[in-house]
Amino acid sequence: MMESQLASTVLMIRPVRFESNPQTAESNRFQGKADAPPEEQNRAALDEFEALVAALRSKGIDVVVFDDTHEPHTPDSVFPNNWVSFHADGRVVLYPMEAENRRGERRTDIIESLAADHGFGVSDVIDLSAHEEQDRFLEGTGSMVLDRVNRVAYACLSSRTQLDPLGDFAQQMDYEVVAFDAVDRDGIPIYHTNVLMNVGEELAVICADSIPKQDQRDAVLQRLKESGHEVILLSHDQLDAFAGNMLELRSAAGERVVAMSQQAFDSLDEDQREVLQRNGEIVTVPIDTIEASAGGSVRCMLAEIHLPTDNKDKP
Repeated sequence: MMESQLASTVLMIRPVRFESNPQTAESNRFQGKADAPPEEQNRAALDEFEALVAALRSKGIDVVVFDDTHEPHTPDSVFPNNWVSFHADGRVVLYPMEAENRRGERRTDIIESLAADHGFGVSDVIDLSAHEEQDRFLEGTGSMVLDRVNRVAYACLSSRTQLDPLGDFAQQMDYEVVAFDAVDRDGIPIYHTNVLMNVGEELAVICADSIPKQDQRDAVLQRLKESGHEVILLSHDQLDAFAGNMLELRSAAGERVVAMSQQAFDSLDEDQREVLQRNGEIVTVPIDTIEASAGGSVRCMLAEIHLPTDNKDKP
């Protein structure tokens, strides 16, 4: 089934007990840069969350919001794209998570509510979480950047993104895998692919300098070119500012909208901004606490809902 690259509806999870997660710190060097008490981190994150919801809705993006639960404690629940992805054929995929306290983020009640209360069609749930029993992980559209139109899954390998579950996803969902190694400026593996790249409808952004092996770097750039994407190259400084962690969406009016954090936008040069602005309207919100505490940015907060809809009006 043909699937659009851009979603018009996103799932977001309102934080309840947000804080920097000690179970993810070892593999995510972007996090833990804020030392406020957990209560202050949660208050600030909640304000940033609500600002992003409002900004997206103001640009014609449908945002479906669910509240996190107090128990179990899931400090990273604001990043739902790691545990679930939604597809145009009605399939929903659940993913194996490295941190034990992130596994409670997987909530079947949300999937059931999307179908029962919001008019989305769910035909099947593919649960890959059994890979956790063998310590194999694949954290959704954090681990993979999906070119949904061309059925390509770009994935930088790390402790959170491993070949066995990646192959399982690719086989069940009929995706070609472009796997590669990527490191930050200090040579440390980058934990999630969506930190270093994003693929939109016609435009892709990537920190190619983070791919140390020339043959892998060339293969990624060549595959993007073959699929007809114009490529914006990011620097390591821009990578560190989460410029790779943007997401292209489509408004209710059919226009492209590019969502990113204020920090990410501020890191771009004038030429890059001009290319992005020609491509679609840019929406920016400062989410400094979420970025500094949890080491993720705007794209991580958005799980695109590509599910089909029935004739029932969504509330």
